[in-house]
Order: sequence, then C-alpha cells, then structure tokens
Amino acid sequence: MRWLRELDDRTLSPHTGWTRDHWTALADHLLLSARRHASPSHARISFPGRPGGYGPDVDALEGFARTFLAAGFRVAGEHGRDPHGYLDWYARGLAAGTDPRSPERWVRLDEHDQAKVEAASIALVLHLTRPWLWDRLDDGVRERVVDYLAPAIGGAYPPINWVWFQIVVEQFLASVGGPYSRDDIEAGLELTDGFVREEGWYADGDRRAYDHYAGWALHFYPLLWTEMAAGDPAADARRPAYLSRLERFLHDAVHLVGADGSPLIQGRSLTYRFAAATPFWAGARAGVATPAPGLLRRAASGIARHFAEHGAPGDDGLLTLGWHAPWRPIAQTYSGTGSPYWAAKGLYGLTLPADHLVWTAVEEPLPVEEDDFRLAVRSPGWLVSGTRADGVVRVVNHGTDHALPGDQLTDSPLYARLGYSTATSPVLAGPHAADPLDQSVTLLDASGRPSHRTGFDTLLTDLLPTGTAVGASRWQAHWVDPDTDLPDHGHGRPGTVTLGPHLTVLSALRGPWEIRLVRVSSPCPHPLRIGGWPATPSTTHLVPGPDLDLTDVTTAPDATPLSPETSIPWCGTSSPARPDHWYTASLHLGPTPATPPTLNWTSTTVHITWPDDVTDTLDLPALLP
Repeated sequence: MRWLRELDDRTLSPHTGWTRDHWTALADHLLLSARRHASPSHARISFPGRPGGYGPDVDALEGFARTFLAAGFRVAGEHGRDPHGYLDWYARGLAAGTDPRSPERWVRLDEHDQAKVEAASIALVLHLTRPWLWDRLDDGVRERVVDYLAPAIGGAYPPINWVWFQIVVEQFLASVGGPYSRDDIEAGLELTDGFVREEGWYADGDRRAYDHYAGWALHFYPLLWTEMAAGDPAADARRPAYLSRLERFLHDAVHLVGADGSPLIQGRSLTYRFAAATPFWAGARAGVATPAPGLLRRAASGIARHFAEHGAPGDDGLLTLGWHAPWRPIAQTYSGTGSPYWAAKGLYGLTLPADHLVWTAVEEPLPVEEDDFRLAVRSPGWLVSGTRADGVVRVVNHGTDHALPGDQLTDSPLYARLGYSTATSPVLAGPHAADPLDQSVTLLDASGRPSHRTGFDTLLTDLLPTGTAVGASRWQAHWVDPDTDLPDHGHGRPGTVTLGPHLTVLSALRGPWEIRLVRVSSPCPHPLRIGGWPATPSTTHLVPGPDLDLTDVTTAPDATPLSPETSIPWCGTSSPARPDHWYTASLHLGPTPATPPTLNWTSTTVHITWPDDVTDTLDLPALLP
C-alpha cells in the first residue's frame, strides 16, 4: 500500500507519518474492496478461499458484520457524513439478512452460536450510528432486527469475553424499546467482574488466558457499554473502575508494541491483526489521563502501518487468514474467510472526530524507542524487556498457559511457550507445534517425545534492584496423547497423560539476554532439552551451560507466518538429567552478540555479570523457597 505513504505527515507524526487521513483511507480501501464480494442485497459478504470450520453461511455473516463495524466507525466519527454511502449500502443488507424469507437471510442466534458474536457488532454499529441509520430504517426492518437479536435474551454464552456480546445486544434492545432481560445484564456484569486481575488486567474467563482479547474485547466492551447505558446508575457507577483499569493496562500495553509496530505475537485469533490497536483508541475515546494522546496514536498507528506495509490488506484490498501474507495455519477452528475483519476493531479511533486531541497531538515515542526497559507484569506472569537498538520487545512467560495450576494438557504454542516477542512467532505448524521445541524446557521420553508444562505453578515475577527482571515456575512434566477430535480453539488439549518428575525454571532477563536455570526434582530416565528463540540464525543464539553436552539448531520449514524457514537452537543432555542440579543456558534474541553474560556459582548462589557490567546475585533458596 505504497499510496498511503503519499499522505505521510512527519511533523504531526514523526514516528509513523500516519494521520487520520491514513486511517480513513485504510477503512475506505477495506470497505470498497469488500463490496465486490457481496450478495445482491448486500446481506452476505463471502470472501474468496476455503470455507472456515463453521461453514460458508457463518463466513458470509461475519463478512457483513465485521465490515459493518468499519463502516459504522467511519461514519460515526464524521457525525453522519457518509461520502461513500456506507450506511445506505449496509441498510439493504440489514433488511435482507433479517428477512426469514430472503435467500440471503442470516444464520440466527438460536441456530449457530457464532451468530451471537456477530450480533454484538451489528448492535454496536446501530447504536453508534443511530441518528443516521436506525432512526431512518422503516418500521418493518426495525422490527425484524429486534426479532433477529432477541434470542440473545436468556441465551447460553460461554463464560468468557462472549458474555459482553449478550450484554451489548440486550442493552441495545433496551435502548430501542425492544425486549431484554435486566437479569441477563446484571448476571453478565457480575461474571465479568470475576475476570478482573491486578494492575488493570483481565483474564478471558477463569483460566490463565491472557492475550490480545484483554484489549480488543475485555477493555473495549465495558466502557462502550457504559456509553450505551449512560444515565443508568449501574453503568455510571461502574465506569470509573473500568476507566481506571484501562488506564493502568495501557501503561503495560504500550510497552508491548515493537518499534516497527508489530504487536506481541502471542495468543489466539492473531489473524485479527490490527485489532490489537483497539485498546489505545478505547483509552482515547474514554479520556484516560495517561498515556498521552500522542503516545496512544503512536501505538495504534504503528500497528496498522506495520500490517499495511507487510501486505495486509493485500493488493486486492482484502484481509486473509494469515499474519502478513496469507498463512492458513494461523487460524483456529472458528476462523473463516470473514474472520480477519475483526481487524475493523482497530479502526475504532475513527469514531473520534478530526479535532479530537488524539488526532491533533504530536506523536510521542513508544517506550522501546526511548530507552531499554524491563517490566514485571504480574497478572500474566510476564517478564518484559525492550531494547532500543533493535526495537524488539521480548516476553518471558511464567504465568500464562490458558489453563489452571495442576491441569495436565498439551502445551499450546500460542500460550505455554517460555518466550514470545514482537519479532518472532512461536512455531505453529509442523511437528514442533504439537511437540514443544522452541522456547521450552522439556524432558524426552524413550521415543524422544518432549514433555509439556501446562498447569504449572507461578513462583516469582519481579524486578531486582538493578532493574533485571526475574521470574520462575514449576510444573510436573507430563506427556499427553491428545484427544484430536476436539475443536482447535488455540489452547491446550486433554488426553491420556503419563507423568514425570517436576521441573523448576528460573529466568533472569536483561536486554536481549535471558539466563535460564533449570532443575529436575527427582531421578528419572529422561534427557533434558532447552529450546531457544524461533528465528533466523543471525538473530537467535543459545549458549549452553557446562553440563549440557548436546547443542544443535533445528530448521523447521513453513512453521511460522514470518519466514519460509525457522531456526530453533537447542541444547540438552545426552544422558538422564541429574536431580537437584541446576542446569543453565543463555538465550539471546537480536543482532549477533558481542559478549554473553557470565555466571559464577557459590554453593546455591549464582552471580550473573551482564554485558552492560551490571552484576546480579541470585540466592536460589531465598528466591525459590
């Protein structure tokens, strides 16, 4: 999309060049390109490609509802000015999609659960554009829309972010005099209160499910709901807490964007791409005091520009299942040809008019552009290190696995790996997606199968006085013959389990280096293996400690959406791992390092001297009682 560069304004936006004009151009390009794939009455938008796991009818509904989000945001921020006739175009689709006699009728909420998701997008846009769309629909269409949305009342919704879909739909119904259940709304709000975690984070349900849904769903919907229900004492009373949590979350979120605009490549539904910009716009719309408007726009514009310059959307103006280019293995079972258009959530900033401060403030640099930094983000159990020299943000993970302590599931590469970054993707295809190699610590059974860690206990997530980030976790190694009949929703699978000894891993993270210390709890017949960053040989390095006598690099073809080949360095033991012995390895992600850290031991204390001449002393019994 080179034509977007012609709009660049390096005075207002010194880091990305992007202004509101770029965002409106991106929205128009997506929307006008999508029209080519619409049914005659516009109710269904069926993008090319193999149908998703839920079939072409659901794919077509997603195509309508998710592009409708983009159209609604685009018009709402212009106070109804609609130069491309978006609302009239989508009004025809509303009329046909809700008509049970139409050949283009939509899958209903009581026919397929995915319609419950799409109904929320339809309700949101009807709320945001009410004077220019809903109020101008004829009575018959309005009645049919209400009838289409009504099965949300009393409906069964999974106890995750989906609860907000029910709340939003029923709040819209209430606002237009339709049927709704106050009990549903109150029960849903109470359930979502249980998702609250410390320091502004939300988990997606009761499990350790931390990913981009925290921003593009669990922070997005609460504040938007309080707008829909403004004047309701329950909504007005909840808004300050929602706002406070979002503000705190955003202080972590701006640290998780790379200088090149890449969001963290972790968690399911990655094909939604620049939906990762959503929480930054939500903060601007809600009026958070900090981060500053120029920083919020810098983060959001950086993310969108990252994808636009890497081929998403493609030359045909379409978003496909993939990350940059099309790459089908990134999809979950629920992903279809219309699914990537949840990226439209990242256009939420367009609801803010051109004179809003988020558009007029000068861009401010991301944290990784200002200086090296380390964070300990306690809710997801992440150690975060950003390095200004290469603009990469790295996360070492001791708290997220989309599971509960004690669970014995397979490791999801999207959640349970020990490391994620803005420059690498976990291995998502091929044998090492199911059998952990990259960013893992495993024991190998007699057939060479690696063990899994899901269900671990988080022991530590902290910063030392020197600013070095430290974290640790412990788990019982287990091997799983998974139940492959279950749908793939991006997290681990249950199955027949074989148990092994416990493993303890402690990480110290500073700059591009992680020192990883590993201990096996009891005698076992299993060799130990430590896997490093999945990248290219020029950017990933692993230095084994003295007791690891095997070292190699495995090349995995077409294993990630970033490269035709991925190199995974690893080291290990050729004989069974020794119990109660600390094995060490140094892992590096970045340009070829000049000097690795050095380790010196005094009994159970390790002294780490980093390349910047800082020395940390880790008293292991004190850290891991």
